[in-house]
Amino acid sequence: MTGPVGVGIVGAGVISQTYLENLTSFPDVKVVAIGDVIPERAKAKAEEHGVPAWGTLEDVLSNPDVELVVNLTIPQVHIEVSSAAIAAGKHVWTEKPLGLDREGARQLLADAAAKGVRVGSAPDTILGPGFQTAKRAINEGVIGQPLFVQTAFQTQGPDLWHPEPAFLFANGAGPLLDMGPYYFSALVSLLGPIAGVAARGSRFRTERTIHTGPRAGETFPVEVPSSVQVLSSFEGGQHGTHLVSFDSALERHGVVEIHGTEGSIVLPDPNMFAGRTAYVKPLGVLRDGMKTEQEWIEVEQQGTVVGRGLGVLDMVRAIAEDRPHVATGELGFHVLDVLLSAQASAETGAYLEIESTVAPVPAVPADFDPFAQTLV
Repeated sequence: MTGPVGVGIVGAGVISQTYLENLTSFPDVKVVAIGDVIPERAKAKAEEHGVPAWGTLEDVLSNPDVELVVNLTIPQVHIEVSSAAIAAGKHVWTEKPLGLDREGARQLLADAAAKGVRVGSAPDTILGPGFQTAKRAINEGVIGQPLFVQTAFQTQGPDLWHPEPAFLFANGAGPLLDMGPYYFSALVSLLGPIAGVAARGSRFRTERTIHTGPRAGETFPVEVPSSVQVLSSFEGGQHGTHLVSFDSALERHGVVEIHGTEGSIVLPDPNMFAGRTAYVKPLGVLRDGMKTEQEWIEVEQQGTVVGRGLGVLDMVRAIAEDRPHVATGELGFHVLDVLLSAQASAETGAYLEIESTVAPVPAVPADFDPFAQTLV
């Protein structure tokens, strides 16, 4: 690839706004087309962001200036849209999850390999300076050897703020497949592949109500567990406990703690591109009357903060430099495998081994500059 890489976006919904704001600001990327099942919606986004072409999925795929397709459609059609892009000879970046079933996702990666194109999968928050600062600190040994992890995401549910929340409670979503990719992608990026999971899930309400937007007051079905707790075992010997819930009165987001032989570290919210990293060291021998307060050691964040679209930028640069990109389709597949296994475990009560694995996930250099022009 030479010069700015032509990108076509498919899906002009809510998430497209932040993608467009960022992708149109990167010198190495040029958004040349937007497509949507409602072409008028694509037209509005194109006019707002100065994109020259708009229309349907077919219009994006037939555009000769589109080298990479950004798939921002609903999860139920991720595989269908990504497969069509691959068949057209385009690289693909897809929002999470990669797909909703292993067979379709596995075939997608095989088709991409046969075509000689790449697949990238959200979340790209793992490329953000918040997470990467924490990753460097762990790799430098500030907590010694990681032993176990704890994560939590708790909220009352997106039906309280999202104008179209039904898809977030449908098969293929729920807190496990909607929020789980952020947490498990981060952990796999740090600790390596997950070997097995056990889970329990609950669906306390079978129906919810939309509270905002033009459809406020309408109800919709809850098709999947709205609270799930997962136990994980990593190939490297670590283990973890994880809670994702759309039923919690206590709002608590972004809890990621990793405990090691020489300390414990808290990481930024994996749904964000920036945040606090800090760690504590062991107190040592405790005697009666000794204070147990521990001093938090703050880690200064390094890197330029942007947002969604960072994974697309890393992909186009990696293709040009002939190196692996960070948020690969293989990482997305392994995380999907973990989440589907957790979902099945919640239904059956069984501990399930994970068949897939993934190569070590590359780190992002501290001096990575999204606004530099590197493709000339």
